Amino acid sequence: MGLPACFNDYFIWGIDDSPYGPVQLSVLIDWIKDERVVPDTWVFARSGGVWQKASEFNELKDFFAPVSDNPFSEPPVIRFKPGSLRRIKILADMKDAQLAHLADFLELHEVLQHAVIVKQGDPGDAMFLIMAGELRARTMITGRETILTTFGPGDFFGEMSLFDQGPRSADVVANVDSTLFRLSTGAFEKLTREMPSLATPFLQATSRTLSARIRADNKRLERVTQQFATSRE
Repeated sequence: MGLPACFNDYFIWGIDDSPYGPVQLSVLIDWIKDERVVPDTWVFARSGGVWQKASEFNELKDFFAPVSDNPFSEPPVIRFKPGSLRRIKILADMKDAQLAHLADFLELHEVLQHAVIVKQGDPGDAMFLIMAGELRARTMITGRETILTTFGPGDFFGEMSLFDQGPRSADVVANVDSTLFRLSTGAFEKLTREMPSLATPFLQATSRTLSARIRADNKRLERVTQQFATSRE
């Protein structure tokens, strides 16, 4: 005799820290196809009685695209025109000759949806510039994903690794298939050593963006502090 239908139900833990369900397997599969459920989504199966990541369920594995542990393990073979670098905000004001030289220090990579670009705690070894697609920075706390921010075309992340190679502060995961430029720490050191006249405007543009981010974060913190103070009055 098979298990009652209710024992085949699943519950899904949403990014808003709320459970959704119960749903049948067919519904769960539809949610995977709609990308409402991704490999790292926590799912509870009544039949098993435990929470697991969706990609760990045997009945769900075949519905996720394979994800490489290191999308940058193979050398890139993609070629690009230096002028396309102007899609990156911090490079928009550079001259054609500067972009042509900078292109020699960058790698262009196509990464698949759900690929983990950097992992929290790993030593930083590169900065990334986003040509196309969307990525999210996240942390995992007690098995739950907290999204810190989302990056889109023209943005960059991982810039601190160019200076101290310290541990990554968060995971960065591709929400969709994305195109990234990678500037490794080794390439950056070579850039500053061989072409300081190019490294200087690059760093200045990066610093201006970082300053704007810090100011925006300070304003958000100020608003939250004021709201908290008002709520205690």
